[in-house]
Amino acid sequence: MTELSSEIRREVSVVLDRRGRVLTVSVSDAGKTELPPISGSESRLSGFHLVHTHPKGGALSKGDLSALFLNRLDAIAAIEVRPDGLPGRAHLAHLTPPNATLEEEDWRIHPPQTVQQLEEFDLGAQVQALEEEFSRFARTREAKKGRERALLVQVDTGLLDAEERLAELSELARTSGAEVVYRELIYRRVVKSGTLIGAGKLEELTSKAYHLDADLLIFGQELSPAQAREIEAFTGLKVIDRTQLILDIFALHAQGVESRAQVELAQLRYMKPRLLGQGTALSRLGGGIGTRGPGETKLEMDRRHINDRIAELEREIEGISKRRAERRKSRGRNAVPVIGIVGYTNAGKSTLLNHLTHAPEGQGVLAENKLFATLRPTSRQGFLPGIGGVILTDTVGFIRDLPADLQRAFRATLEELGESDLLLHLVDAATPGLEGRLEAVERILRDLDLAEIPQVVVLNKADQANPRALEEATDRYDALAISALTGAGVPELRMKLAARLEAGGADLRDPALIGNAYAEKSVSL
Repeated sequence: MTELSSEIRREVSVVLDRRGRVLTVSVSDAGKTELPPISGSESRLSGFHLVHTHPKGGALSKGDLSALFLNRLDAIAAIEVRPDGLPGRAHLAHLTPPNATLEEEDWRIHPPQTVQQLEEFDLGAQVQALEEEFSRFARTREAKKGRERALLVQVDTGLLDAEERLAELSELARTSGAEVVYRELIYRRVVKSGTLIGAGKLEELTSKAYHLDADLLIFGQELSPAQAREIEAFTGLKVIDRTQLILDIFALHAQGVESRAQVELAQLRYMKPRLLGQGTALSRLGGGIGTRGPGETKLEMDRRHINDRIAELEREIEGISKRRAERRKSRGRNAVPVIGIVGYTNAGKSTLLNHLTHAPEGQGVLAENKLFATLRPTSRQGFLPGIGGVILTDTVGFIRDLPADLQRAFRATLEELGESDLLLHLVDAATPGLEGRLEAVERILRDLDLAEIPQVVVLNKADQANPRALEEATDRYDALAISALTGAGVPELRMKLAARLEAGGADLRDPALIGNAYAEKSVSL
């Protein structure tokens, strides 16, 4: 090897298995050496060790050590080439177990030695000891594991709210049930087309996951199918993006028939372009002259089933939309004023609805300190001074950059807002980034052609907000500050809502004439 390397002045790499058999020979450095297929296992190494030459001398390079770590090699050795072509010093390194307290790196580098000393090194015993340690660690991890441990990555391309987006991603991960063990804001003026953040940063994240016992990598940006596959192949971690995370949360919280159908429709639309394969080229197989082949492939069967299910769900949701429209007509005949409660997710809409309708504890709508706790619209009868009976409708929470598939799936649900005489826009005043969340809700309302409906802006969680910032926001948005949790400011809110309804000229009637549709005090649609 050293004679050949000296003659061609290139690195020569050889991959061996544990029996000492040569599997591949490459004229390349360690990072570009062709390796046999590696089966992933947390408790085992790859079963290969790589020996290569350094014609210019020197110890193991960063690329050598990266190849060792990323491919879980048994060991890597570099042999320096002397000017006369004979072997010089040999450098050896192997991995260390995760969370090894005495190791600062992911590997241990042995002192330089001769080739004769390298030949005498008992690599088999070393590998056995390492795999026993890996196996012990895997068993301990499995025993302790309760939730998936996640690394979060938000790419900052110059956005002013990048840190807020990372914090929101962390809250989304928590809501989905993941344990966030590390999060990082990565600045990139131009994102990489393949890996988004580059191979070097992915290598750092892989090392973080190795030491922090993480198995999930969540990106704040939407990943293309090709990007997700490339990042997964590089890191060996499960990779999801923000859109997939939001879909997962919706699936977790969906309870009613309607919300489950809408979530499933959004998931199928998201999944369809991400099926692996050769795209439309596979459609040429299956029959006819020049197209006879193996029949329908598994990929095509999956696509056909997805298309059939999407069509079925669209029909089901269309039926739900028609039934909801009939209920709205019934409500319109009774001329009952309708107030739609909108706002960013986790702003406190359900808590406020329970307070405005005097719902007994445990009998109101679900109100949790989680994102997207409410997925289906819920209407309740309330009363306002001077107005009488009104209908208050709680809707699904909004979020910036709401995935298009979700927005399309929930359009029938959000059509409920179109019948509102007044929108109560609830804003969380205790969390930084109030302006961004308020603008995100306004943007979605414009997309849904609901921006013309009169609004009352209400700043919630006033008891937790910064007093000065709260005062500035109240003046800026002509808003009312309240606390839906304690009830502070809610009487004033009732008065303001009544005044806006009267100013809007809503057709109001005596509560006694509300009719059979709202005979009970609490109605859930």
